[in-house]
Parts: sequence; C-alpha cells; structure tokens
Amino acid sequence: MRELVMDTETTGFEPKEGHRLVELGAVELFNHVPTGRFYHQYINPERDVPIEAFNVHGLSQDFLSKYPTFDRVADAFLEFLGDAKLVIHNAEFDMRFINAELGWLQKPPLPMDRAIDTLAIARKRYPGSPNTLDALCRRFGIDNSGREKHGALLDSELLAEVYLELIGGRQPDFGLAAAGGGSNQNAANRAYTPPPRPRPLRPRLTEAEAAAHAAFVAEMGDAALWTKLSGGS
Repeated sequence: MRELVMDTETTGFEPKEGHRLVELGAVELFNHVPTGRFYHQYINPERDVPIEAFNVHGLSQDFLSKYPTFDRVADAFLEFLGDAKLVIHNAEFDMRFINAELGWLQKPPLPMDRAIDTLAIARKRYPGSPNTLDALCRRFGIDNSGREKHGALLDSELLAEVYLELIGGRQPDFGLAAAGGGSNQNAANRAYTPPPRPRPLRPRLTEAEAAAHAAFVAEMGDAALWTKLSGGS
C-alpha cells in the first residue's frame, strides 16, 4: 500500500480570497515503511502580499519569485501522487488549496476520500488534548528541534513519524519481514534519510557546558578511558 505524507505552505488561509500555495512537500511510505522517495517544490504565488500575511515563516516574495508557478509543476506533482492515499494533518485545509490550484488550471480535483486526516485520528485517540503537530511530536518523543520555521518537507517528515505512532507505533522490523529478507530487498523497505538542511541547526550545547565538559575530562588525566578512546582530544 502506497501512502504519501504531505504538507503545504500558503500565502494565507483562504483560496477564495486569492491566496495561493507557496510550498509542497511529501514523503512516500510503502506498507507504512519510508522508502526514501520524496517530493519538494517551492512555488511562485504571483501574488503581491506583504510577508507578514504569509502563513509560513522564512519565505519571502523575492525568494519565491525564483521558482516556477503552480501551472508549471502541476503535472509532475500529480504524477508523483499517482493513486496513493494522502496522509495530511488537518487535511481539509491542504486539500482545499491543492484543489483550488487544480481548479484554476481546469484539472479535476483530488477526492477527499483519498485523504487520511491525522488531526481527526489524534482528536479521536486523545480527546481534549492538544493535537498540533508540535504537541504530537512531544507526546511521542519525536525530535522536532529543527522546526523553528515551518517547512512543508520537514513537517511531512515529522508527520510521517507521528502517523506511524498514531496507527500503532513504529515497527522497524516490519519492512524486513514483509520483504522476506535477502540482498534484493525492495527499496520500499529501506530507511529514509532526509536531505541535508540548507543551514545546519545551531548546536544545543552552550559554550559554558562545553567548557565544563572539557575541564571534567582534563581532570581525569591521560590514563582515563575517555581520553584514550578520544585519541587524547
């Protein structure tokens, strides 16, 4: 079973007001195992909107103007989607924008029954609890420290982990068992390695903590196991 865990970023909250997509991201799962395949595209919205109005942080009109408009990427996007189920957090919002963009190109909309809404699953499983993506990452112990700014691909990667927890927990051996092992294991069962970040995350270790650690190691002397294993550094 092929599924795509998806997210979008937009210039605002309502396509009927002329707001547009500015970013699409999706990661592929096969039988609930990440395959390593993903889709990511920035989109020029061709809309004169102050940056404060964007429903996304870290993007600017100048940055987006370098990218294609949706009509130039629509066919490649639909080809990547194929007939996969679409796993989306608050699916109605993203599907509304995607279908608005498709409608403006006279293309048929994506049926809502293709969408699996993780927000609805979370609300049913944890009624009365916060069910934002950040809250669910905290609940399941998923590291979202890189999510200082929203991004469609990063959020898709995080949502994929959340989704697997919501449907019963991650099963790292599942793909191997389904494939029957062997050296010709299908690519669908390989672990997904996200692409490198444009800018490395800031180190979470403070200068004071690093200095305290160095002083502690120095006190152990040259005979300490730590010093031997680290080559004396």
